[in-house]
Amino acid sequence: MDGSIDGQIHVEKTLVISESGVVSGEIFAQHVIVNGAFEGTCHADKIEILNKGQVTGSLYSDDLSIEQGGRFNGVTYPASGENIAQLAQITELKEVKEAKSIAKG
Repeated sequence: MDGSIDGQIHVEKTLVISESGVVSGEIFAQHVIVNGAFEGTCHADKIEILNKGQVTGSLYSDDLSIEQGGRFNGVTYPASGENIAQLAQITELKEVKEAKSIAKG
């Protein structure tokens, strides 16, 4: 991923944030590789912060690696017992329900 994204990202497999990539928000993926900048919350089975990666926020994963030169400022938590893809679907359903309730209200 090159460029800049602000929001929620759902990826079934691998999300790569390149050196020129900047992501702010929430990520749901099986595997996240950061060599650019990420700020927010990340839910992934595996997270790699490469030598030029800068991550700030909360990481939910049981498999985190940080290369020499990579930076992480935040908090890590164990991955929830659910598969990340299932967690993403639950979040999407919750958002749909909230949108419907706002529309009715």
